Amino acid sequence: MSGFEVKGWCPDAWRPMMAGDGLLVRVRPPLARLDAAQMLGLCEAAIRHGSGLIDLTSRANLQLRGATEANWPALVAELRALGLVDPDPVREARGAILINPDWRDGDDSHRMASELRARLDELPDLPGKVGLAIDAGAAPMLAGAPADFRIERAAGGGLLLRAEGRARGVAVTPGDAVEALIRLAHWFVASGGRAAGRMARHAAPLPTWAAGDAVPAPAAAPLRPGAGEMGAVYGLPFGRIEAAGLAAFVRCHAAPIRLTPWRLLIAEGVAADPAAGMLLEDAPILHVDACVGAPACPQASVATRDLAARLAPLVQGRLHISGCAKGCARARAADWVLTGREGAFDLARNARAGATPLHTGLSPERAVALLGAC
Repeated sequence: MSGFEVKGWCPDAWRPMMAGDGLLVRVRPPLARLDAAQMLGLCEAAIRHGSGLIDLTSRANLQLRGATEANWPALVAELRALGLVDPDPVREARGAILINPDWRDGDDSHRMASELRARLDELPDLPGKVGLAIDAGAAPMLAGAPADFRIERAAGGGLLLRAEGRARGVAVTPGDAVEALIRLAHWFVASGGRAAGRMARHAAPLPTWAAGDAVPAPAAAPLRPGAGEMGAVYGLPFGRIEAAGLAAFVRCHAAPIRLTPWRLLIAEGVAADPAAGMLLEDAPILHVDACVGAPACPQASVATRDLAARLAPLVQGRLHISGCAKGCARARAADWVLTGREGAFDLARNARAGATPLHTGLSPERAVALLGAC
């Protein structure tokens, strides 16, 4: 399918991406956590230098929208002062690290993620969409989140290092796991992985030392909105929130915020109280993935989110609505996927955006009629 441009990289603070509503500036908070002062500062910067809209991405990053080329330097300077952007653009680009959101100070996940961040200079020059995951809680939480190299809890209680696309991994210890991950990343580049772009598409056999038979532990129960072990869990429809509303929430509660790859925020130590723009119940809208669509994205030929809101209560299972075949809002297959093409929608089943469709050229009304009858 043509009509869109695959960039091959994701924006970050030092390398923003132009969208239809201005520059996208992606922020990767260390350990996916912001204290109250950092969160307030980020919200104020988003209002002062952008549109005041913030997106929570599927990699547990925050994306500030609507910056301009003129005010982008000031925005980055404020984010740096808050400790949310590395002063070295190369290190910032290598910091795509997911961590299980239930980590605690001093546990395996916290120590290994901190070590990996301290050793970012030792990583090779990886393709722009490659990500790393530290998932060493009592049970893995991140199996469905995008990452190419994972340190996970093993079925026997130890740890394993696993390459994406492989069901098993090699046993590691808390002391050598990060060293092994860095070594595997170097093997990926040396064996031609840059051409493949992602580990799951890389056909080269793993080196003998990394081809273990350790099995991940059974996955933890999915995180849901409501009262949680760490605090209140809030769902953000489409991952979008207004900076002013989020700032008001943080001022009221003075709570650190943890980010997740499921478009859920965790307010540490906060009771499950209602908040503007944030959902405490597992509503149908939280089971729909939809990119920003047209006109905010120049690659999209269709509007997406109004249709997503109409379809959310009608569809059983996961629904993905993508403005083009890139599928930015969801990398994995969904039960139903609508892909924009030349101003209309293609509909596919159990597929990713851009897959061979069951129906083509659908208007929004026709899409609602078809999916509402399923």
